Amino acid sequence: MLEVADSLIKADGFNHLAGIVILAGGASKRMGSQKAELILPTGERLLDYHVRQALELSAAMMSNIPIMIADNGRGFSINPNLIKSSKSSIFRIRDYLSANALSSKNISGKNLSNKDDKSIETGGALVAIEAALQSLKRLARSNPLTKDASWQQSWLLVISCDSLIPVTDLWQKLQPYITQAADKSVICLTDDSHLYPLLGLYRLDMEPDLKRYIDDGQRQVMKFIKPIVQPVPFAKAWQELTNFNTPKDFSRACLALNNL
Repeated sequence: MLEVADSLIKADGFNHLAGIVILAGGASKRMGSQKAELILPTGERLLDYHVRQALELSAAMMSNIPIMIADNGRGFSINPNLIKSSKSSIFRIRDYLSANALSSKNISGKNLSNKDDKSIETGGALVAIEAALQSLKRLARSNPLTKDASWQQSWLLVISCDSLIPVTDLWQKLQPYITQAADKSVICLTDDSHLYPLLGLYRLDMEPDLKRYIDDGQRQVMKFIKPIVQPVPFAKAWQELTNFNTPKDFSRACLALNNL
């Protein structure tokens, strides 16, 4: 567990990154199947694609960054070869409202129950992000080497399963704004008319505020982040890579990925 939280101790350069959460629990109604299970033209499943990309970022940073799968009890499997080659901890978390706690079972263990199907449909992204923030705080506090609160200035990278933007590219795009927008707690992509809050960075010290917001019965992402967000303009080549909700959208995204 100590090695899992190594990245929380360091506070310079790339090591501002405390963890990565892959949001994979959406209903995917218009897609007709779970987005996490979509197959890329290479034969790789979408969730495996994001896990592999996250592992590559962790290796490039020479830090064992925790990689969390927020699938809200759907129990998606991960390619065993990714798990075997990983130095990072890969584990599932359950949405804050579904379980109020971190599921500490390793991703290769027994699948979680699907008894919370109703909450899967209605929980929303913020309860998954809250669970991820809580998980990182627990990891930091369990590490006796973490003697001060500096880890709270570290960041959680959020990436959703309606995007093919490579995790490393997303981090490199957002990371400079950590110092440029020191008064902001959320940094996310934007285009000419929309924010993309599920492709962004969330600072760990915002967790109590997010918890209160959720406990008050709120779920609207934009309402919560509006006062604290730093928008980062989209790379033009990424326009077709994200926000796919239909098979046609996904085909277009795969073509755009191939053309990167």
